[in-house]
Amino acid sequence: MQNAITVESLSKIFQVIDSKKGFFGSIQNLFWPNLKEIAAVNNISFSVKKGQKVAFIGPNGAGKSTTIKMLTGILFPTSGRISVLDMSPSKDRNRLGYKIGCVFGQRSQLWYHLPPIDTFQLLATIYELNEVEYKRRLDELVAIFELAPLLQKPVRQLSLGQRMRCELTASLLHGPEILFLDEPTIGLDLNAKLEIRALLNRLSKEHGTTLFLTSHDTADIEEIAERVLIIDKGELILDSSLINLKKQYLKKKVLTLTLEEETMSLHLPGVTLLQKRPNHVMYEVDLAKTPIEAAIQVALKAATVKDITIEDPSMEEIIREVYGYKSP
Repeated sequence: MQNAITVESLSKIFQVIDSKKGFFGSIQNLFWPNLKEIAAVNNISFSVKKGQKVAFIGPNGAGKSTTIKMLTGILFPTSGRISVLDMSPSKDRNRLGYKIGCVFGQRSQLWYHLPPIDTFQLLATIYELNEVEYKRRLDELVAIFELAPLLQKPVRQLSLGQRMRCELTASLLHGPEILFLDEPTIGLDLNAKLEIRALLNRLSKEHGTTLFLTSHDTADIEEIAERVLIIDKGELILDSSLINLKKQYLKKKVLTLTLEEETMSLHLPGVTLLQKRPNHVMYEVDLAKTPIEAAIQVALKAATVKDITIEDPSMEEIIREVYGYKSP
């Protein structure tokens, strides 16, 4: 399968002033500034196949936004090579703009006091869509995102979930092959988040759109992405499928027991009590120290167990462990 994105040895270095304190320091900063270099992105390489759903994640300041700005042509790389849909973003930015779409959870491209349909018509003109193509594409997206009741309402009257559906439509109107998503569900309630995730998965399945997602919401990662790229301090520290990531870092299980008795205790190596209430206990089991089967056998001998639930740690805990393992 052909690559939608190819990144080779990509770096971005910014020069910043190493500020001196005090009056004389301020004079020196103004006339004889001491510049230092900061590597926002440091020699990263990866590729994304067409149609893939990739989560690009990391802590604040890790280099995610800088990388996306280089992928979309907003920033020039200091060194390395980028190919997005066989184009160089920094050299072919205008041409690339017709092939990609961007959705930013904290920034809107909709006109606040106008209905969404007005923004859609403006974008159709900007992207040089003819009337037939625009009408076909708009009707398709309105059906997918169920926008018919919202088209004539001013954006200021829409809920956040409704606005995000319109934002997605605006970004997809010109039929982009790659959709860059920066925190697409931030601030949404649970139902709206579920709706947006389902729509993105449907979009990927039915249209083969490549999704490149950044999010601090681990549920977005787990329910949308099939592959995870983790960046920290400008360096790519992990590139893995979501399935392999879970397998590699699932070193613990959460064991929940519903009891006939009021309580019980498990005294085993690596077994930690997480929650305790009448007829209910929850333990974390470190599989390297005690197999889950052994913990269950001891529990069955210690009390009358009415129900057992075994769960994996949350995606958030797995990612936290990756950061702790890879970062100094």
